[in-house]
Amino acid sequence: MRVIFTTWAWPSHLYAMVPLAWALRAAGHEVLVATQPELLETVRHTGLPAAAVGRDVDAPAAFHDIAFPSSAPPGEGARGGPRVVGLFAAIAEAMAPELVALGRGWRADLIVSESTCLAGPVAAAALGVPHVRHLFGTDLLGNAAPFLHQALGPLCDRLGLPGVDLAGVATVDPWPSGLQVPAPSRRIPLRYVPFNGPGRLPRPLPGGGGSGLPRVCVTWGTTPARVDKRLFLAGRVARALAGRARVVLAVTAEQRSLLGELPPDAHVVESVPLHLLLPRCEAVVCHGGAGTVLTALAQGLPLLLIPCLPDHVRHSAAVAGAGAGVALPAGTGDPELIAAALPDVLACGAAADGLRAELAARPSPAAVARELETLVQLADR
Repeated sequence: MRVIFTTWAWPSHLYAMVPLAWALRAAGHEVLVATQPELLETVRHTGLPAAAVGRDVDAPAAFHDIAFPSSAPPGEGARGGPRVVGLFAAIAEAMAPELVALGRGWRADLIVSESTCLAGPVAAAALGVPHVRHLFGTDLLGNAAPFLHQALGPLCDRLGLPGVDLAGVATVDPWPSGLQVPAPSRRIPLRYVPFNGPGRLPRPLPGGGGSGLPRVCVTWGTTPARVDKRLFLAGRVARALAGRARVVLAVTAEQRSLLGELPPDAHVVESVPLHLLLPRCEAVVCHGGAGTVLTALAQGLPLLLIPCLPDHVRHSAAVAGAGAGVALPAGTGDPELIAAALPDVLACGAAADGLRAELAARPSPAAVARELETLVQLADR
């Protein structure tokens, strides 16, 4: 079986699919990751074969306009939903024609796309092969089909397609079922196996348990600073928690300069895969990105969430609703509010551990790979 995984140039969306892609490779199938040129080197660091399709699109600028509506054209600032749909349609326009050509020349049997990469279902329709959606968090577009079909209309017309089945034959879902919205197609639950990029096991963290303070990981993913440095609140959070927690800041090398002056007992680790660090922590404070949230829940850690973008708000609300964490208002930087929330977060440990147990009981990537084999076999009959 020959499987194309496709995503646009956003690393966290790629990382969500890496374990399943490797499971298919381990089972003896051919796997190829097709993405915009900007993400090509990141794909190579996963060890998976890669191919560039289409051209890059300035997605950070579009998300900046959504996060800071005053920079949008008059009358459009509050229209986040239509702007997001327009962005995803523009990315599909940039990728789909070359993705179709790649799939035809490579003789793909199946296309798996992360749920916001609309070039995936378009290419699958053009090639006449099954399409599977792969979620990375809550299903952001499951109920937006009418708007998406309208936005994709010109592209489908150019490719000679009467329509596109955006739901696909199945939806692979790593998100806890109680935190998810209904899927538009058959749902295949997937055990979340964290992939946070390559890296080394970190050295032992300073400060043992003698202080009596909880060790808390503060991390702000890769998205907020990429959209606008004002959204990167990790340093501010670390200062707010001074004296209340042993803070470990997990950042990239590029983010370190954004932290500002830190408390003397705060510890910074650079470019360490998060799943290697969190077993040494008791809670996580973050922006609500899906990968960070799932990596924390896979360890049974409660979360303090300060969302930045609309999908972060949705993830944060879902976690708080399940009792596995506390969500503060979007963009909150009030140190007193952040510090006061920490005891409530630590009290959410039992609920977070319950979600950990649920995730651990789900089918492994290897089991889901076998299910995809069956889907393709049924499609060939």
